[in-house]
Parts: sequence; C-alpha cells; structure tokens
Amino acid sequence: MKASLQLKLGQSLTMTPQLQQAIRLLQLSTLDLQQEIQQALESNPMLETSEDDDQSETDTGNDEREANATESAAETAPEPSPDWDETENGPDWSSENEIPDNIPDDLPVDTAWDDIYQSAPAPAARNDDENDHDFETRNSPTETLQDHLEWQLNLTPMSERDQAIAHALMDAVDERGYLTSPLEEIHAGMQDENDEDPLELDEVEAVLHRLQHFDPSGVFARDLQECLLIQLNQLPPDTPWLAQARLVITHYINLLGNRDYAQLLRRSRLKEDQLRDVLALITGLNPRPGDVIDRAEPDYVIPDVIVRKHNGRWRVELNPEIAPRIRVNASYASFIRRADSSADNTYMRDQLQEAKWFIKSLQSRNETLLKVATRIVEHQQGFLDQGEEAMKPLILSDIAQAVEMHESTISRVTTQKYMHTPRGIFELKYFFSSHVSTDEGGECSSTAIRAMIKKLIAAETPKKPLSDSKIAAMLGEQGIKVARRTVAKYREAMHIPPSNERKRLV
Repeated sequence: MKASLQLKLGQSLTMTPQLQQAIRLLQLSTLDLQQEIQQALESNPMLETSEDDDQSETDTGNDEREANATESAAETAPEPSPDWDETENGPDWSSENEIPDNIPDDLPVDTAWDDIYQSAPAPAARNDDENDHDFETRNSPTETLQDHLEWQLNLTPMSERDQAIAHALMDAVDERGYLTSPLEEIHAGMQDENDEDPLELDEVEAVLHRLQHFDPSGVFARDLQECLLIQLNQLPPDTPWLAQARLVITHYINLLGNRDYAQLLRRSRLKEDQLRDVLALITGLNPRPGDVIDRAEPDYVIPDVIVRKHNGRWRVELNPEIAPRIRVNASYASFIRRADSSADNTYMRDQLQEAKWFIKSLQSRNETLLKVATRIVEHQQGFLDQGEEAMKPLILSDIAQAVEMHESTISRVTTQKYMHTPRGIFELKYFFSSHVSTDEGGECSSTAIRAMIKKLIAAETPKKPLSDSKIAAMLGEQGIKVARRTVAKYREAMHIPPSNERKRLV
C-alpha cells in the first residue's frame, strides 16, 4: 500500500461550548437558574452583581423626599438640653463600653476576651415584624403522623408488653392513618417460642382499641367503615342523628358508596329530609385522618414572565426578581494586559471570556423567553379576556414558525416556565393544546372543551347528573364533534367522578 494525502470538502454541525451553555441555560427552571448564577458568581471572579439603575434613581428621589421631611421635622423639633441623657434614646457610649487601648501584647493561647475585659450585654431580641422573615420555616408543619402518635404513646401509661405491641401496630399504620396489616399477621410476627407467657391475639386487639382513641380521630382503623364508626363514637352522645348515622354506616355503607338513595331510604326507613341530615353528619367525617397531621409542604411557583393589561393592550415583561443582574467586574478586568502571557494573566483572560459568554447566554435566554411568551399572549388573547372557553388550539410548530426557531427550542423554553396573568399563574405548556373540528369547519381547543364539560357538570341537577353520552350530545348541539370516550377522558383528566358517583340527595 502507498501512503498519500487527500483533500476533502465537507460540512458538519458542531456545537461550540457557548452554544451548549446557551441551550443548557434555556431549559433551566427559575430555581435552577438562580443556583447556576450563584455558582457562576462564586467560581468566576470576573462576575459581580449589578444594582438596578432605575431603583437607584427611585431611591435617590425617596432620599430627597426623606431629607426634606427630616429638615422640616428638625425645624419643629425642640433643642436637646445640655444634660440630655443619651441612654434614653440611644446607646450609652460610656468609657465602660469603649474599646480599651491598653490591650496586652502577650496573652496566653487559651485566653478568652471575657477573661480580660467585660463584654457588653447582648441586645434583647425584638419581638416585632422585623424578626418574621423566617415565617415559613417556623410555621411549616414538620411533625409526621408517626411522631404525633409516638408522642401520645409516651403519655399513655402502658406496660412494657403493651408498649411493644403498640409500636408494632404503629409500624403498620400508613400515611392515611389506616392499619395496613391484619392483626393475625402482627400477632404472628411478635410470637417468641422461648417466651413462657405466649402473646395472645386478644391482647393485640385490646391494645388496638386503646390506640384507636388517639388523635386524630379515626386513626388505627382497618377499613373505611371502622374509621367512620370510630369518629362517630367519639362524638357527644346528644349529637343529632348520631344513632341513624351509625345505622347507615354499619349496615348500608355499600348503598351509600353507590349513591343508591332509593334503596337506602327504603331499607333504613328514613324520610328524605331525615336522610339528608344524616348524610350531612357523615359528610363532616374525615375518611383520611392521617392527612390532618402528615401534610406536604406547599410548593411556591415563581413566574418567569408577567402579563398585564395597559391602555387596553396586553403587555408581556420579564419578572425582574427571578435572577440577580450580573456584570463584568471592571476593576478586575482592568488588570488584564494584552501582551502579558503569564499564567495569572492567562487565567484572568479566560475568566473574562467565560464571564462574557455567560452574560450573553443569559441575555439570549431572556430574549427568547420574552419573544415566545409574547407570541403566546398574542395568540391567546381570548383566554385572557374571556377565560378557558375562549382558548384557541395551539401547537409548538405555530410558535416556532412565528419566532423563526426550531420546535425543540420552543419546547425547552416552555418547559418549567410560568406566566403570571390576571387569571392566575400557568405553565407555558398550558397554552398549547390539540384541536377538535367543529360543524362550521373551524377548530376548538381541547382546553376549551374541558372548560365546557366542567361548566355543564357544575350546572347539572344533583339528583340526575349528566352522563358522558349526554354531555357529548350537548356539545354536539353547540357544533363540537366529540365522542363519548373523549368526554370520559377529559372528565377523568380533570378528576371529576362519573355520573353515578356525582349523584347526591338534595
């Protein structure tokens, strides 16, 4: 074989580090972006946070107004007397609190400041609104259901044997407050062959009855029927319709679950108005008692863009609080010398280039986000003016063509990005939906169809709720062709139960 050199021309797509960084920042959520900016500020000495010029101008105007107010107040304020005691209105800078000048040069290694000089007393903690900055941390529920039950168990006098049984029962309680394991299984797991006094099943059941009096009411129940009966037994004996409620729960809970009120009236021998009062008492019970204690912390959403109406037109602007403004540190950048090729100068030059790329990527992200959000608002003005029923069908390719970008870029922009509107905070993905053809040849958004289904169900007669077929027929009368299974799919997506479960006695 003979070695030779050949020249070839070709095209290939390569992603530069700058493009990779821009794409990565584009798909980050608000919280992830804040962490990324904070990490960049800590790792790159060329970056620093910049103050808002507009805010500075505002603060200057406020300072001028405060200065004028201070001057006018000073003119009317009385002159302080020569023997004015400063301790009444401020700190007393006496000689005891001043920093002494005669500090010894040589002190032992283990010497503390308090060993030589007397420290000033710590200021008393202020109990006002200024100390309420950590309100969420101090008031958020940190106690779980298991902790709440353990606390009550420590206050209950029990023998060591009963304590062991109680702990075994507590381990079998789920987050709803229900006992998930049968008593026979718990009893078998606690058996000890070498024990001279074997554990009896009656002892486990006796401890269970004691634990069922714990808070929240209904905990340690084995099923829904027992949970409701426990709560009814803890009500005052003179509660109206208490005996009838126990009768319905004990013997006719299946009819109650199926909303078969005709059979329930006939078998319980109650009148319609009496059954209505009984159901009101049962409805006030909690079928998931564990949720009262073991609650998840709320998730707060920070919107990326804000939409508001100004002079009859919808305006879109970026949320200025989602990320701090950063800039290149001019002091450090002035230290760079062009002709210097030392390691320190090369490091500073590389950091300056990375800082410029990072700032440019952030600007590109904000511009793309604002451009996409503006197009979405222009297309969905009917939703902002009239509500969900006026939502128009929209897909990613429509916005991609409008802003002259690829669909993958639009998908990255609209993922985990939120828009604050007068109708609430929505993810940008919410405004995209498929379409359904109408009799007039137009298109209707699936989001609008869901809103129509929800409106029809809200206006239905509780005694005779609308079936999926009836809803599909009513939508057909409005010119929207929707099959019954499509209505069922949309209804289930909105967590609305079927017609037989929506039926209630009024």
